[in-house]
Amino acid sequence: MRKYVKTGTGKKKNRISLIACMFVLVFLMTGCGKNSDGVIRITNVSYDPTREFYEAYNPLFEKYYEDTYGKKVEVIQSHGGSGAQARSVVEGCNADVVTLALEHDITLIEQTGLIDKGWQKEFDKDSAPYTSTIVFLVRKGNPKKIRDWDDLIQKNVEVITPDPKSSGGACWNFLAALSYAKTNYDSLKEQKSFMKKLYENVTIMDSGARGSTTTFVENGQGDVLIAWENEALTTMDSYPGKYEIVNPSVSILAQPSVAIVDDNAKSNGTQEVSKEYLQYLYSDEAQQLIGESGYRPTNQDILNRFSDKFDLNIRLWSIEDYGGWNEAYKTYFDDGAMFDEIYSN
Repeated sequence: MRKYVKTGTGKKKNRISLIACMFVLVFLMTGCGKNSDGVIRITNVSYDPTREFYEAYNPLFEKYYEDTYGKKVEVIQSHGGSGAQARSVVEGCNADVVTLALEHDITLIEQTGLIDKGWQKEFDKDSAPYTSTIVFLVRKGNPKKIRDWDDLIQKNVEVITPDPKSSGGACWNFLAALSYAKTNYDSLKEQKSFMKKLYENVTIMDSGARGSTTTFVENGQGDVLIAWENEALTTMDSYPGKYEIVNPSVSILAQPSVAIVDDNAKSNGTQEVSKEYLQYLYSDEAQQLIGESGYRPTNQDILNRFSDKFDLNIRLWSIEDYGGWNEAYKTYFDDGAMFDEIYSN
């Protein structure tokens, strides 16, 4: 029997995300901008699996900024499902920058006027300083002999993946699976049938990618976790000898996006430091750290240093193959679109 964990959808989750974000701000006594102690504080609202990366990146940036400009900076983090985090910013979370799982989540904030139009072109690579892809995490020995997407639709396989209604990573998971279906099945009917069989095997659907990892790793649920590549690598490092990564034949180039929340940054007086914070993600030092943290650097030379860590031969579809995020949402994730069709029937 499937267990649909609905914690990531609806007003309740939005309130929880907003309260959590505001609690972080109050707890750290930040008013944003330059405070009486002379420290400039900015808030980065991000998605679940970036926790470990930004825990390492923020001190690197803070040292760079003080060494370069002679001013102290403190970066405050907030994490959660990407869609829920976007909604928390819309509802009042005072983020200076957002670093979310997909472009569409930032577009939702842009539509409120908090982010200026054209944000995608403010930074290199369409404001995507790192990429990832979608892989499988299985238990040591791979007891169900999972090799590719078609193994996930077998009747005896229990799949863990989060909810596309609240998790950006879950949307990437869905499109990665659909990319396999489109590669191997010609008709839309066959593709829908494949996706329906896959989601019939999903036993627990958490609100975010980190929640799904917890379900699979700490709670011992499921036979396979559909995961961000970086999340799978982090789990391998944290639990040596207990898990294996399976790289499917087809996946998708996942491009998390970053942006300044212009309206907030202007009010907080943090426009300059917020821009520096995101721009520094493209520096050689940050790109090296990105690779070490399990994300794929956008700097090709640095990415090549990690060819033993990443499978660079996976056939990767892109969001452009689906007409961009606006079109993909209409077709697959909006109310009544394909996900609702295959999951509710």
